[in-house]
Amino acid sequence: MGGASALEITASVRVPVPELHFRTSRSSGPGGQNVNKLETRVELLFDVLRSPSLNREQRDRVLHHLASRVDGEGVLHISSQRSRSQWENKQVTIEKLVSLLRDALKVRKKRMKTAPTRSSNETRVQRKKKHSQKKKLRKVHLGDE
Repeated sequence: MGGASALEITASVRVPVPELHFRTSRSSGPGGQNVNKLETRVELLFDVLRSPSLNREQRDRVLHHLASRVDGEGVLHISSQRSRSQWENKQVTIEKLVSLLRDALKVRKKRMKTAPTRSSNETRVQRKKKHSQKKKLRKVHLGDE
């Protein structure tokens, strides 16, 4: 973050820092006595549903791709308790947010349906016939005598 007024997610999407809300709590991670005294766990909350930084299409894309991290009110939750430092955990949550939003906002190419070629179908059928023949030859014939 380092004094930046907005996080650059993509060339067209910038999220102002005031849109990010942080909650702290006691961490279950490393820290010795710090664990009992200090609130080093950081949870970043970003209101995707009401963010003016995202247009309708972007909002829908983020809500769809990050559905498991978004609560019923459309708020994205990201947390970190990796470090003993609250500041470091805050930086980690911001980096995670940027990474997750970049990934969610990528426009993916729609898959074009294709049919198998005639030759690939013929090859497949020939392979199946050969396999079937191999199995038939292995069969023990009793009662032919």
